[in-house]
Amino acid sequence: MTKKIVKSFFCKNCGAESAKWLGKCSSCGEWNTYVEEIVSKDSKSTITTSFSGKAEPVEIKDIETGREQRIQLPDNELNRVLGGGLVLGSLVLLGGEPGIGKSTLLLQIALLTMGKKTLYVTGEESSQQIRMRGERLATNETACFIYPETSVQKIIQQIDAIKPNLVVVDSVQTLINERVDNAPGSITQIRESTAELLKLAKVSDIPIFLIGHITKDGAIAGPKLLEHMVDVVLQFEGDRNHTFRIIRALKNRYGSTNEIGIYRMNNAGLEAVLNPSEILISNFDESLSGIAIASTMEGYRPLMIEVQALVSTAVYGTPQRSSTGFDNKRLNMLLAVLEKRCGFRLSQKDVFLNIAGGIRVDDPAIDLAVVCAVLSSSEDLSIDGKTCFAAEVGLSGEIRPVSRLDQRIDEAGKLGFQKILISKYTKGEKISGKSKIEVIEISRVDEAFRHLFG
Repeated sequence: MTKKIVKSFFCKNCGAESAKWLGKCSSCGEWNTYVEEIVSKDSKSTITTSFSGKAEPVEIKDIETGREQRIQLPDNELNRVLGGGLVLGSLVLLGGEPGIGKSTLLLQIALLTMGKKTLYVTGEESSQQIRMRGERLATNETACFIYPETSVQKIIQQIDAIKPNLVVVDSVQTLINERVDNAPGSITQIRESTAELLKLAKVSDIPIFLIGHITKDGAIAGPKLLEHMVDVVLQFEGDRNHTFRIIRALKNRYGSTNEIGIYRMNNAGLEAVLNPSEILISNFDESLSGIAIASTMEGYRPLMIEVQALVSTAVYGTPQRSSTGFDNKRLNMLLAVLEKRCGFRLSQKDVFLNIAGGIRVDDPAIDLAVVCAVLSSSEDLSIDGKTCFAAEVGLSGEIRPVSRLDQRIDEAGKLGFQKILISKYTKGEKISGKSKIEVIEISRVDEAFRHLFG
């Protein structure tokens, strides 16, 4: 017998393995997440390809150092998020909600990478569907091979035969390892299939993109071990009702995790947004109350976003507090600060807050813009469209400093803003003074109110 079949239990949430069923996972603490699966072990589990390599122990002082080789993709946004390009031999996992544009993004990469041979493996769509999507993307004819297959062994054989420079697998949940007697999408199948592709990528120096679905909680489906196995984990975010998409790195062994890429979905696919600040800010012919412009940071990129607020008399007994794109608990905290520290009576009013463009922001530097937008709507007084804000609001009503202030001021100056309100207590940050924008320093929320509305 060359095959040994062993039954084991795996946690669906984190992938922890146990010899017996447990009600509570000892690793992640979740209840009723263990499922029984068959683990097949093949004595001839090594996949033989023409990509051969021998590894021997080497002293660390004898290892040659140098920058890793990267492929420059035709997408500058994705190059930035990856840390300057796609590293040879890396395994990249791209996760996101269904219909968000994962397949479209990587198909564009496979079709537009000129001078490179690419292989697009699809386990969810037929070759005809991929061709129709490629025609919709309006791309030129390139050396891109489409291979509808789910067997890991057959995929590796085709990679061995074609020897592509880039491989895309859509998706990792559909892969089948023939040496594992489990259903596609099971924890064991995902783990073993990814392990085979990881081994191939490291031996052959071929970078591989894996597309992964996410659960209802927003985590990538499959064992948590999957994220530890790959080199880069990318998250594709956005609202399907809006055109903007954001790609960010949750893990990156070859670069920073602070960079983001911003795209806009249109009829021709995903288009990189080079200057998102100009798009996220609305241009009105007249001044409207309840609108304030905030300077925020997404990774190392400064963005100017529009904060919209609506304050009205509560129709029902209990006032409503609702926010879109902003933490609702933080909104309640800021309203409590205005009520307690600044004397603005908002307890009997409905407050609605929205971040324009469908993006979500968690930077505390937009606190002052949120407060000013709420006060503008409450008093029905408009804020000058050439004024922006970059400061955090404390529980005592004080205006606190934020990081990377110089970059925020420069971005505001480039977009034509004339004034920016910041904290008076900014000490460690150096302001270059390159921009002609007027910097106004304040210490409390009521000072901002007097400066804006007199």
